[in-house]
Amino acid sequence: MPVGYGPDRRQRWSVLSDALRTQLWPLPAAGVALAIGLGVALPRLDAALAGRLPATFTAFLFSGGPEAARTVLSVIAGSLITVTSLTFSLTVVTLQLASSQFSPRLLRTFTQDRFVHGTLALLLATFTYAVTVLRTVRASLDSQAAFVPHMSVTVAYVLGLASVLGLVLFLAHLARQIRVESMMRAVHAETTATIRRVLPDGTDHEHQPPVPPPTAVRLCAAASGFLTFVDEKALLTAAADADAAILLDRLPGDSIIAGTPIAAAWAVGGGALEKPVVEALAPRVAAAVRVGFERTAAQDVAFGLRQLVDVAVKALSPGINDPTTAISALGHLAALLCEAAGHDLGPRVVHDEAGKACVMLQRPDLAVLLELAVAQPRRYGRADPDVLARLLTLLREVAWHTRTTAQRGAVEEQLQRLQATIDEQRFDDAERGRLDALARTVPAALVRQWPAS
Repeated sequence: MPVGYGPDRRQRWSVLSDALRTQLWPLPAAGVALAIGLGVALPRLDAALAGRLPATFTAFLFSGGPEAARTVLSVIAGSLITVTSLTFSLTVVTLQLASSQFSPRLLRTFTQDRFVHGTLALLLATFTYAVTVLRTVRASLDSQAAFVPHMSVTVAYVLGLASVLGLVLFLAHLARQIRVESMMRAVHAETTATIRRVLPDGTDHEHQPPVPPPTAVRLCAAASGFLTFVDEKALLTAAADADAAILLDRLPGDSIIAGTPIAAAWAVGGGALEKPVVEALAPRVAAAVRVGFERTAAQDVAFGLRQLVDVAVKALSPGINDPTTAISALGHLAALLCEAAGHDLGPRVVHDEAGKACVMLQRPDLAVLLELAVAQPRRYGRADPDVLARLLTLLREVAWHTRTTAQRGAVEEQLQRLQATIDEQRFDDAERGRLDALARTVPAALVRQWPAS
Protein backbone atom coordinates (compact mmCIF):
# COMPACT_ATOMS: atom_id res chain seq x y z
CA MET A 1 0.00 0.00 0.00
CA PRO A 2 1.47 3.38 -0.89
CA VAL A 3 2.39 5.61 1.96
CA GLY A 4 0.99 9.05 2.56
CA TYR A 5 2.68 10.48 5.63
CA GLY A 6 5.00 7.55 6.27
CA PRO A 7 4.48 4.25 8.13
CA ASP A 8 1.60 4.69 10.55
CA ARG A 9 3.25 3.06 13.58
CA ARG A 10 6.38 5.13 13.16
CA GLN A 11 4.30 8.29 12.79
CA ARG A 12 2.36 7.55 15.98
CA TRP A 13 5.59 7.00 17.88
CA SER A 14 6.98 10.24 16.42
CA VAL A 15 3.99 12.21 17.73
CA LEU A 16 4.27 10.62 21.20
CA SER A 17 8.02 11.13 21.43
CA ASP A 18 7.68 14.74 20.24
CA ALA A 19 5.08 15.41 22.94
CA LEU A 20 7.36 13.94 25.62
CA ARG A 21 10.55 15.60 24.37
CA THR A 22 9.05 19.09 24.42
CA GLN A 23 8.00 18.82 28.09
CA LEU A 24 10.49 19.67 30.84
CA TRP A 25 8.88 17.56 33.56
CA PRO A 26 8.88 13.85 32.51
CA LEU A 27 12.58 13.05 33.00
CA PRO A 28 12.98 15.10 36.23
CA ALA A 29 9.81 13.49 37.58
CA ALA A 30 11.19 10.05 36.77
CA GLY A 31 14.46 11.01 38.49
CA VAL A 32 12.61 12.07 41.64
CA ALA A 33 10.61 8.82 41.70
CA LEU A 34 13.78 6.76 41.24
CA ALA A 35 15.53 8.72 43.98
CA ILE A 36 12.69 8.06 46.43
CA GLY A 37 12.85 4.34 45.70
CA LEU A 38 16.63 4.29 46.04
CA GLY A 39 16.49 6.37 49.23
CA VAL A 40 14.12 3.83 50.79
CA ALA A 41 15.83 0.66 49.53
CA LEU A 42 19.51 1.47 50.14
CA PRO A 43 19.23 2.15 53.90
CA ARG A 44 17.43 -1.20 54.26
CA LEU A 45 20.27 -2.84 52.38
CA ASP A 46 22.69 -1.02 54.69
CA ALA A 47 20.92 -2.48 57.71
CA ALA A 48 20.83 -5.99 56.23
CA LEU A 49 24.56 -5.95 55.40
CA ALA A 50 25.76 -4.27 58.59
CA GLY A 51 28.97 -5.95 59.77
CA ARG A 52 29.07 -8.36 56.83
CA LEU A 53 31.00 -6.29 54.29
CA PRO A 54 34.74 -6.84 53.85
CA ALA A 55 37.11 -4.20 55.19
CA THR A 56 38.51 -3.55 51.71
CA PHE A 57 35.04 -2.37 50.68
CA THR A 58 34.03 -0.47 53.82
CA ALA A 59 37.29 1.48 53.66
CA PHE A 60 35.79 3.48 50.79
CA LEU A 61 32.47 4.13 52.55
CA PHE A 62 31.45 7.04 54.75
CA SER A 63 32.78 6.34 58.26
CA GLY A 64 31.28 9.14 60.38
CA GLY A 65 28.65 8.96 63.06
CA PRO A 66 25.00 10.02 63.04
CA GLU A 67 25.71 13.74 63.47
CA ALA A 68 28.30 13.75 60.67
CA ALA A 69 25.91 11.84 58.41
CA ARG A 70 23.12 14.32 59.11
CA THR A 71 25.48 17.21 58.37
CA VAL A 72 26.63 15.73 55.06
CA LEU A 73 23.10 14.94 53.91
CA SER A 74 21.78 18.34 55.03
CA VAL A 75 24.56 20.19 53.20
CA ILE A 76 23.95 18.18 50.02
CA ALA A 77 20.18 18.72 50.16
CA GLY A 78 20.44 22.44 50.94
CA SER A 79 23.05 23.19 48.29
CA LEU A 80 21.30 21.13 45.63
CA ILE A 81 18.01 22.97 45.95
CA THR A 82 19.93 26.24 45.51
CA VAL A 83 21.77 24.90 42.46
CA THR A 84 18.49 23.63 41.01
CA SER A 85 16.97 27.09 41.38
CA LEU A 86 20.00 28.56 39.59
CA THR A 87 19.64 26.02 36.78
CA PHE A 88 15.96 26.83 36.35
CA SER A 89 16.76 30.55 36.31
CA LEU A 90 19.44 30.13 33.64
CA THR A 91 17.07 28.02 31.55
CA VAL A 92 14.33 30.65 31.76
CA VAL A 93 16.77 33.44 30.83
CA THR A 94 17.94 31.40 27.84
CA LEU A 95 14.36 30.82 26.71
CA GLN A 96 13.62 34.53 27.00
CA LEU A 97 16.73 35.44 24.99
CA ALA A 98 15.94 32.92 22.26
CA SER A 99 12.38 34.19 22.03
CA SER A 100 13.28 37.88 21.83
CA GLN A 101 16.45 37.72 19.73
CA PHE A 102 15.74 34.90 17.29
CA SER A 103 12.20 33.49 17.17
CA PRO A 104 9.51 32.44 19.66
CA ARG A 105 9.19 29.20 17.70
CA LEU A 106 12.77 28.28 18.62
CA LEU A 107 11.73 27.70 22.24
CA ARG A 108 10.97 24.11 21.29
CA THR A 109 14.66 23.61 20.57
CA PHE A 110 15.46 24.31 24.22
CA THR A 111 12.48 22.63 25.85
CA GLN A 112 13.33 19.37 24.07
CA ASP A 113 17.06 19.55 24.92
CA ARG A 114 17.80 16.25 26.64
CA PHE A 115 20.91 17.63 28.32
CA VAL A 116 18.75 20.19 30.13
CA HIS A 117 16.27 17.47 31.06
CA GLY A 118 19.05 15.23 32.34
CA THR A 119 20.69 17.98 34.40
CA LEU A 120 17.43 18.92 36.09
CA ALA A 121 16.70 15.24 36.74
CA LEU A 122 20.13 14.73 38.34
CA LEU A 123 19.86 17.78 40.59
CA LEU A 124 16.32 17.05 41.75
CA ALA A 125 17.06 13.35 42.21
CA THR A 126 20.12 14.11 44.35
CA PHE A 127 18.13 16.49 46.55
CA THR A 128 15.29 14.00 46.92
CA TYR A 129 17.65 11.12 47.66
CA ALA A 130 19.54 13.07 50.34
CA VAL A 131 16.31 14.11 52.09
CA THR A 132 14.94 10.56 51.90
CA VAL A 133 18.09 9.02 53.40
CA LEU A 134 18.30 11.73 56.07
CA ARG A 135 15.13 10.44 57.70
CA THR A 136 16.76 7.04 58.37
CA VAL A 137 19.78 8.32 60.32
CA ARG A 138 19.35 7.70 64.07
CA ALA A 139 21.39 8.63 67.11
CA SER A 140 21.67 6.23 70.04
CA LEU A 141 18.50 6.19 72.18
CA ASP A 142 17.33 4.06 75.07
CA SER A 143 14.95 2.13 72.85
CA GLN A 144 16.95 2.09 69.62
CA ALA A 145 20.57 1.67 68.67
CA ALA A 146 22.31 4.25 66.52
CA PHE A 147 22.04 3.68 62.79
CA VAL A 148 24.13 5.26 60.06
CA PRO A 149 23.51 4.01 56.49
CA HIS A 150 27.13 4.21 55.40
CA MET A 151 26.54 3.04 51.81
CA SER A 152 23.58 5.37 51.42
CA VAL A 153 25.52 8.41 52.64
CA THR A 154 28.40 7.49 50.33
CA VAL A 155 26.01 7.31 47.38
CA ALA A 156 24.65 10.74 48.36
CA TYR A 157 28.22 12.08 48.39
CA VAL A 158 28.87 10.64 44.91
CA LEU A 159 25.60 12.09 43.62
CA GLY A 160 26.57 15.47 45.08
CA LEU A 161 29.88 15.40 43.21
CA ALA A 162 28.08 14.32 40.04
CA SER A 163 25.67 17.23 40.46
CA VAL A 164 28.55 19.71 40.72
CA LEU A 165 30.07 18.24 37.56
CA GLY A 166 26.64 18.31 35.91
CA LEU A 167 26.26 22.01 36.73
CA VAL A 168 29.62 22.82 35.13
CA LEU A 169 28.75 20.82 32.02
CA PHE A 170 25.30 22.41 31.94
CA LEU A 171 26.81 25.91 31.90
CA ALA A 172 29.15 24.91 29.07
CA HIS A 173 26.27 23.31 27.17
CA LEU A 174 24.08 26.37 27.69
CA ALA A 175 26.79 28.69 26.40
CA ARG A 176 27.06 26.54 23.28
CA GLN A 177 23.34 26.07 22.72
CA ILE A 178 22.51 29.76 23.05
CA ARG A 179 24.50 30.48 19.89
CA VAL A 180 22.28 31.01 16.89
CA GLU A 181 24.43 28.61 14.84
CA SER A 182 23.66 25.80 17.28
CA MET A 183 19.95 26.55 17.19
CA MET A 184 19.84 26.58 13.40
CA ARG A 185 21.80 23.33 13.27
CA ALA A 186 19.28 21.71 15.63
CA VAL A 187 16.35 22.91 13.49
CA HIS A 188 18.13 21.70 10.36
CA ALA A 189 18.67 18.23 11.82
CA GLU A 190 15.09 17.92 13.07
CA THR A 191 13.60 19.07 9.75
CA THR A 192 15.83 16.74 7.74
CA ALA A 193 14.63 13.84 9.90
CA THR A 194 11.01 14.90 9.32
CA ILE A 195 11.48 15.09 5.55
CA ARG A 196 13.07 11.64 5.41
CA ARG A 197 10.44 10.13 7.69
CA VAL A 198 7.35 11.70 6.11
CA LEU A 199 8.19 11.91 2.41
CA PRO A 200 9.01 8.85 0.28
CA ASP A 201 11.88 8.88 -2.17
CA GLY A 202 11.26 11.04 -5.21
CA THR A 203 10.01 10.03 -8.63
CA ASP A 204 10.14 11.94 -11.88
CA HIS A 205 6.37 11.91 -12.54
CA GLU A 206 4.22 14.85 -11.55
CA HIS A 207 1.18 14.61 -9.31
CA GLN A 208 -2.11 16.15 -10.36
CA PRO A 209 -4.14 17.42 -7.41
CA PRO A 210 -7.42 15.50 -7.13
CA VAL A 211 -10.60 17.44 -7.84
CA PRO A 212 -13.74 16.51 -5.85
CA PRO A 213 -16.84 15.86 -7.97
CA PRO A 214 -19.88 18.16 -7.62
CA THR A 215 -21.57 15.52 -5.45
CA ALA A 216 -18.86 15.70 -2.77
CA VAL A 217 -19.90 16.71 0.74
CA ARG A 218 -17.74 18.91 2.96
CA LEU A 219 -16.52 17.59 6.30
CA CYS A 220 -15.65 20.11 9.01
CA ALA A 221 -13.06 20.36 11.76
CA ALA A 222 -14.12 19.63 15.33
CA ALA A 223 -11.61 21.97 16.99
CA SER A 224 -9.55 25.07 16.24
CA GLY A 225 -5.77 25.17 16.19
CA PHE A 226 -2.87 23.91 14.11
CA LEU A 227 -3.14 20.62 12.28
CA THR A 228 -0.38 18.57 13.93
CA PHE A 229 -1.02 14.98 12.87
CA VAL A 230 -3.09 13.09 10.32
CA ASP A 231 -3.98 9.53 11.33
CA GLU A 232 -3.79 7.96 7.89
CA LYS A 233 -4.87 4.50 9.07
CA ALA A 234 -7.99 5.86 10.79
CA LEU A 235 -8.92 7.88 7.69
CA LEU A 236 -8.47 4.90 5.41
CA THR A 237 -10.54 2.66 7.70
CA ALA A 238 -13.32 5.25 7.80
CA ALA A 239 -13.25 5.57 4.00
CA ALA A 240 -13.40 1.79 3.55
CA ASP A 241 -16.31 1.42 5.97
CA ALA A 242 -18.24 4.13 4.12
CA ASP A 243 -17.16 2.91 0.67
CA ALA A 244 -16.02 6.47 0.02
CA ALA A 245 -13.16 8.57 -1.22
CA ILE A 246 -11.86 11.27 1.13
CA LEU A 247 -9.85 14.31 0.13
CA LEU A 248 -8.10 16.03 3.03
CA ASP A 249 -7.35 19.50 1.68
CA ARG A 250 -5.36 20.86 4.63
CA LEU A 251 -1.65 20.40 5.30
CA PRO A 252 0.04 19.58 8.61
CA GLY A 253 0.90 22.97 10.07
CA ASP A 254 -2.16 24.72 8.65
CA SER A 255 -4.39 26.70 10.98
CA ILE A 256 -7.90 25.25 11.03
CA ILE A 257 -11.09 26.58 12.58
CA ALA A 258 -13.79 24.48 14.21
CA GLY A 259 -16.84 24.16 12.00
CA THR A 260 -15.04 25.01 8.76
CA PRO A 261 -14.42 22.42 6.00
CA ILE A 262 -11.15 20.50 6.04
CA ALA A 263 -12.08 17.57 3.80
CA ALA A 264 -14.43 16.40 1.08
CA ALA A 265 -15.99 12.96 0.69
CA TRP A 266 -17.92 11.20 -2.06
CA ALA A 267 -18.93 7.69 -3.02
CA VAL A 268 -16.29 5.56 -4.72
CA GLY A 269 -18.27 5.59 -7.95
CA GLY A 270 -18.44 9.37 -7.93
CA GLY A 271 -21.97 9.68 -6.62
CA ALA A 272 -23.24 11.35 -3.48
CA LEU A 273 -23.04 9.73 -0.07
CA GLU A 274 -26.26 9.09 1.80
CA LYS A 275 -27.00 11.25 4.82
CA PRO A 276 -26.59 8.47 7.45
CA VAL A 277 -23.23 7.58 5.93
CA VAL A 278 -22.09 11.22 6.08
CA GLU A 279 -23.27 11.55 9.68
CA ALA A 280 -21.22 8.50 10.65
CA LEU A 281 -18.20 9.50 8.57
CA ALA A 282 -17.84 13.14 9.65
CA PRO A 283 -16.86 12.55 13.32
CA ARG A 284 -14.40 9.82 12.35
CA VAL A 285 -12.65 12.14 9.91
CA ALA A 286 -12.56 14.93 12.49
CA ALA A 287 -11.10 12.54 15.08
CA ALA A 288 -8.38 11.40 12.65
CA VAL A 289 -7.13 14.96 12.29
CA ARG A 290 -5.22 15.96 15.43
CA VAL A 291 -5.22 19.64 16.36
CA GLY A 292 -2.78 21.37 18.73
CA PHE A 293 -2.09 24.86 19.98
CA GLU A 294 1.30 24.99 18.22
CA ARG A 295 2.99 23.49 15.20
CA THR A 296 5.22 20.45 15.64
CA ALA A 297 7.76 18.65 13.50
CA ALA A 298 5.96 15.29 13.64
CA GLN A 299 4.52 15.60 10.09
CA ASP A 300 4.97 19.30 9.35
CA VAL A 301 7.73 19.48 6.75
CA ALA A 302 7.46 23.27 6.48
CA PHE A 303 7.77 23.97 10.21
CA GLY A 304 11.57 23.91 10.25
CA LEU A 305 11.67 26.21 7.23
CA ARG A 306 9.32 28.58 9.06
CA GLN A 307 11.69 28.66 12.05
CA LEU A 308 14.74 29.39 9.88
CA VAL A 309 12.88 32.09 7.95
CA ASP A 310 11.93 33.68 11.27
CA VAL A 311 15.61 33.78 12.26
CA ALA A 312 16.55 35.35 8.92
CA VAL A 313 13.78 37.96 9.07
CA LYS A 314 14.56 38.84 12.68
CA ALA A 315 18.24 39.25 11.79
CA LEU A 316 17.30 41.61 8.94
CA SER A 317 15.14 43.81 11.18
CA PRO A 318 16.48 47.36 11.80
CA GLY A 319 16.69 46.72 15.54
CA ILE A 320 19.14 43.81 15.10
CA ASN A 321 20.68 44.39 11.64
CA ASP A 322 22.64 41.12 11.42
CA PRO A 323 22.73 40.11 7.74
CA THR A 324 25.42 37.51 8.44
CA THR A 325 22.96 35.48 10.52
CA ALA A 326 20.34 35.89 7.80
CA ILE A 327 22.76 34.58 5.17
CA SER A 328 23.61 31.62 7.40
CA ALA A 329 19.90 30.85 7.82
CA LEU A 330 19.47 30.96 4.03
CA GLY A 331 22.24 28.38 3.74
CA HIS A 332 20.30 26.01 5.98
CA LEU A 333 17.13 26.73 4.00
CA ALA A 334 18.89 25.88 0.75
CA ALA A 335 20.08 22.55 2.16
CA LEU A 336 16.58 21.64 3.35
CA LEU A 337 14.97 22.62 0.04
CA CYS A 338 17.48 20.48 -1.85
CA GLU A 339 16.73 17.59 0.51
CA ALA A 340 12.98 18.02 -0.02
CA ALA A 341 13.40 18.21 -3.82
CA GLY A 342 14.85 14.71 -3.74
CA HIS A 343 11.63 13.32 -2.23
CA ASP A 344 8.13 12.81 -3.53
CA LEU A 345 6.26 16.09 -3.01
CA GLY A 346 2.69 17.09 -3.73
CA PRO A 347 -0.63 15.23 -3.23
CA ARG A 348 -0.62 11.54 -2.38
CA VAL A 349 -3.35 8.95 -2.88
CA VAL A 350 -3.60 5.98 -0.51
CA HIS A 351 -5.87 3.01 -1.33
CA ASP A 352 -7.22 0.29 0.90
CA GLU A 353 -6.32 -3.35 0.33
CA ALA A 354 -9.28 -3.84 -1.99
CA GLY A 355 -8.17 -0.90 -4.11
CA LYS A 356 -11.57 0.82 -3.90
CA ALA A 357 -11.79 3.26 -1.01
CA CYS A 358 -9.05 5.84 -0.97
CA VAL A 359 -7.73 8.82 0.95
CA MET A 360 -6.10 11.76 -0.80
CA LEU A 361 -3.60 13.63 1.35
CA GLN A 362 -2.32 17.10 0.62
CA ARG A 363 1.39 17.69 1.06
CA PRO A 364 3.49 20.75 0.19
CA ASP A 365 5.10 20.89 -3.22
CA LEU A 366 8.39 22.59 -4.03
CA ALA A 367 6.63 25.80 -5.11
CA VAL A 368 5.05 26.17 -1.65
CA LEU A 369 8.31 25.47 0.16
CA LEU A 370 10.24 27.85 -2.09
CA GLU A 371 7.73 30.62 -1.52
CA LEU A 372 8.02 30.11 2.23
CA ALA A 373 11.82 30.15 2.17
CA VAL A 374 12.36 33.04 -0.27
CA ALA A 375 9.46 35.51 -0.04
CA GLN A 376 10.11 37.21 3.30
CA PRO A 377 13.94 37.26 3.08
CA ARG A 378 13.58 38.78 -0.40
CA ARG A 379 11.21 41.44 0.90
CA TYR A 380 13.12 42.41 4.04
CA GLY A 381 16.61 41.94 2.61
CA ARG A 382 16.02 43.67 -0.73
CA ALA A 383 18.45 46.51 0.06
CA ASP A 384 21.36 44.20 0.96
CA PRO A 385 23.22 42.84 -2.08
CA ASP A 386 24.81 40.06 -0.02
CA VAL A 387 21.41 38.75 1.05
CA LEU A 388 20.13 38.92 -2.53
CA ALA A 389 23.26 37.14 -3.72
CA ARG A 390 22.63 34.32 -1.23
CA LEU A 391 19.03 34.07 -2.41
CA LEU A 392 20.23 33.71 -6.00
CA THR A 393 22.69 31.05 -4.90
CA LEU A 394 19.86 29.27 -3.08
CA LEU A 395 17.80 29.19 -6.28
CA ARG A 396 20.81 27.91 -8.18
CA GLU A 397 21.36 25.09 -5.68
CA VAL A 398 17.69 24.11 -5.68
CA ALA A 399 17.58 24.29 -9.48
CA TRP A 400 20.30 21.66 -9.67
CA HIS A 401 18.12 19.24 -7.66
CA THR A 402 14.83 19.77 -9.52
CA ARG A 403 13.34 16.70 -11.21
CA THR A 404 10.03 17.77 -12.79
CA THR A 405 8.73 20.51 -15.02
CA ALA A 406 6.63 21.93 -12.18
CA GLN A 407 9.67 22.16 -9.91
CA ARG A 408 11.70 23.91 -12.60
CA GLY A 409 8.81 26.30 -13.18
CA ALA A 410 8.72 27.12 -9.46
CA VAL A 411 12.42 28.03 -9.51
CA GLU A 412 11.98 30.14 -12.65
CA GLU A 413 9.09 32.05 -11.07
CA GLN A 414 11.10 32.82 -7.94
CA LEU A 415 14.03 33.92 -10.11
CA GLN A 416 11.82 36.35 -12.04
CA ARG A 417 10.44 37.86 -8.83
CA LEU A 418 13.88 38.12 -7.30
CA GLN A 419 15.26 39.71 -10.46
CA ALA A 420 12.43 42.27 -10.37
CA THR A 421 13.34 43.11 -6.77
CA ILE A 422 17.00 43.55 -7.74
CA ASP A 423 16.08 45.82 -10.64
CA GLU A 424 14.21 48.13 -8.25
CA GLN A 425 17.28 48.73 -6.07
CA ARG A 426 19.95 51.38 -6.53
CA PHE A 427 23.13 49.32 -6.49
CA ASP A 428 26.47 50.38 -7.89
CA ASP A 429 27.80 48.79 -11.07
CA ALA A 430 29.99 46.25 -9.26
CA GLU A 431 27.16 45.01 -7.05
CA ARG A 432 24.69 44.85 -9.92
CA GLY A 433 27.19 43.05 -12.13
CA ARG A 434 27.79 40.41 -9.44
CA LEU A 435 24.07 39.85 -8.97
CA ASP A 436 23.42 39.65 -12.71
CA ALA A 437 26.18 37.06 -13.06
CA LEU A 438 24.67 34.98 -10.28
CA ALA A 439 21.20 35.28 -11.82
CA ARG A 440 22.50 33.80 -15.08
CA THR A 441 23.71 30.68 -13.28
CA VAL A 442 20.19 29.69 -12.17
CA PRO A 443 18.80 28.83 -15.66
CA ALA A 444 22.05 27.01 -16.36
CA ALA A 445 21.59 24.87 -13.24
CA LEU A 446 18.07 23.99 -14.40
CA VAL A 447 19.62 22.25 -17.43
CA ARG A 448 22.34 20.60 -15.32
CA GLN A 449 25.10 23.08 -16.11
CA TRP A 450 27.24 24.61 -13.37
CA PRO A 451 29.35 27.47 -14.72
CA ALA A 452 31.67 29.33 -12.38
CA SER A 453 29.76 32.11 -10.61
